[in-house]
Amino acid sequence: MTNSPTALAGVTLHSTEAFSARRMGRYILVELLAPHRVLSTSAHCGGQREDIRFLANHQSCEAQGDTERQVRIASLGLVEYHREVCRAIAVDPDHTALMGTAANMAYACHRWAEFEGLRADALVTAGVSGNAARAGDPAQWNETDRGWQSVSPYAGTINTILVLSCPLTQAAQARAVITMTEAKSAALAELAIPSLYSPTIATGTGTDQFCLAVPLDSRRMSMTSTSPHVKLGEIIGVSVKNAVRDALRWQNGLEPSYTRSLFHALGRFGLTEARALEVLAQLLPQQQFDLLQKNLKSVFYEPGVAAAAYAFAAVLDRVAFGTVPSGMATTTLRQQAACLASALAAKPQDWQAFYGGLTLPPDVDHVELVLKAIALGWGAKWT
Repeated sequence: MTNSPTALAGVTLHSTEAFSARRMGRYILVELLAPHRVLSTSAHCGGQREDIRFLANHQSCEAQGDTERQVRIASLGLVEYHREVCRAIAVDPDHTALMGTAANMAYACHRWAEFEGLRADALVTAGVSGNAARAGDPAQWNETDRGWQSVSPYAGTINTILVLSCPLTQAAQARAVITMTEAKSAALAELAIPSLYSPTIATGTGTDQFCLAVPLDSRRMSMTSTSPHVKLGEIIGVSVKNAVRDALRWQNGLEPSYTRSLFHALGRFGLTEARALEVLAQLLPQQQFDLLQKNLKSVFYEPGVAAAAYAFAAVLDRVAFGTVPSGMATTTLRQQAACLASALAAKPQDWQAFYGGLTLPPDVDHVELVLKAIALGWGAKWT
């Protein structure tokens, strides 16, 4: 076992007089080269501390089916596991803030933003495939005096290391947590990441963690605000949002143009490719259905179809949140479905005809309107 972190093989991601960041296999290690106040979610040495020297993120297990690792971590307990990880990377466990995730450290993204001597450096790993949630969703876990109950497996975490170049007041550092969290949620909203626990857009995952470090330097003014109204808050938001977006692109393949699929737009309402093909096989003549199966991306990723699908999802959201009266839901959704059909057929002039052909019994799932629109548009494209 190595005796110092500098002896470990790794790649330097960024280095300044204040800190250095390296990737070492399954680990990202930030060494603070000057005194910093650190606020973190670390199970050991967490909260607000002024004696932290290292910020670490690591892959603790594989995303799916790694029960052996999960059992080992649970058996050790979070504090002893913290110590085990710190031994592996040869850092002092009592002066290290640690985060863990199933995400691959090769996909960690370092993004930064600057303004007139202020700088924010964000190092993020992110995965949302199995754990994305919206604040207020039905919870899966409950902590009691007898321990955790009803624990469900998970595969998704957004871990953020944020290092700022300027001192902050304690209040401003606390406010920075809100700004970086809002930036993370903004990235998820831009990619339309669905919650896995409700038909809504996710705001994060249930296991997100962070380490936020600011220098302790009495010779410099401590900034008093990190809100989005000030430039420091802006660069925090820019660096974190960009890092989250890029990390999700690498970890989960969430490149923005790929999120235009019909199922990304409406999957949170129960529309899957399997369901779509099952219904379309019944709605289309065999020859048209066979042709559709050979050209699925031309249908399910068509930009106009995507735009209408997202509009359809927005209407469902507004009905659920009370913005649009429920009595208007069917009419408004029918309008968006007609847009979808005319886009797929490349016949916007036929919108009225498509609208007339899109009716459903009142007790049928509204998503069936989308599938009927696909059938109408596809059938009309070549006629």
